Amino acid sequence: MTDAIDPVASLLAVLDLRDAGARTTEDIFTGMSQPMPSGRVYGGQVLAQSIVAASRTLPPERAVHSMHGYFLRPGDPAAGITFSVDRIHDGRSFSTRRTQAFQSGVPIFSMIASFQDDGPGLEHAEPMPEGIPQPEDLPPFDEGQLHPVSRNLFSERPVDVVHVPSPVYSSVEEPHVPRQAVWMRTRRALPDDPAVHRAALAYLSDLTIQETILRGHGVPWSTPGLRVASLDHAMWWHRPGRVDDWLLYVQESPNARGGRGLSTGRIYTRGGTLLASVAQEIMVRVPGE
Repeated sequence: MTDAIDPVASLLAVLDLRDAGARTTEDIFTGMSQPMPSGRVYGGQVLAQSIVAASRTLPPERAVHSMHGYFLRPGDPAAGITFSVDRIHDGRSFSTRRTQAFQSGVPIFSMIASFQDDGPGLEHAEPMPEGIPQPEDLPPFDEGQLHPVSRNLFSERPVDVVHVPSPVYSSVEEPHVPRQAVWMRTRRALPDDPAVHRAALAYLSDLTIQETILRGHGVPWSTPGLRVASLDHAMWWHRPGRVDDWLLYVQESPNARGGRGLSTGRIYTRGGTLLASVAQEIMVRVPGE
């Protein structure tokens, strides 16, 4: 499998930002985008790239543990992206960075992230739900049942995704409840660098989390006139883990109102270790409402 046809290599290339060499009051990096049928940059991509940019300004032992970001404008996947990193604070154990992603001189995404040196402390974790089928026991991956944006990301299969109970592109399986689980992993091994896996986990965290709101109301992605857009995204990395092993993304929506819906998620290893927590609010407009 050569880099030219290896979709995982293409994913890694998107996450491999270039140092622009410019030095103002901020660190400047540049990156490219994946082609998208919607004509908009995939949110998980610019989110992961922003994490990479901020991480480049810190020693590797000081790892990201939280981020809060806002999607400001739809990005153009045919154009490059410039990332500016503001070194807001560096303390004995924690550092704070603000990253903004620009196209045509205006920001399309703005994020503040916190980084910490690993150390001992109190520890507990919500256990992984019981009774969820293993990925091998579920129907095989079906690109025809995915949202077109997701289908484009998977058209050359850099990522395996298996829904529990089923995808919600063309129809929504009953009962209509605002929760689901998704198994996911990259299709082949990634480099051992923990920073790569943290960024790739951020990339995957934007996939499917919006669907809990649609599933709860029986609204498939294919509904004519349906409009969905991510507004903000928050993520907390709890423990290190590998994105090239099966991960379980447990998702639910506690609220929807006023054209907005909130989804939350927890990401576990196959063995039940809690790796990360995620929250995202979306704009959702259903025709006729």
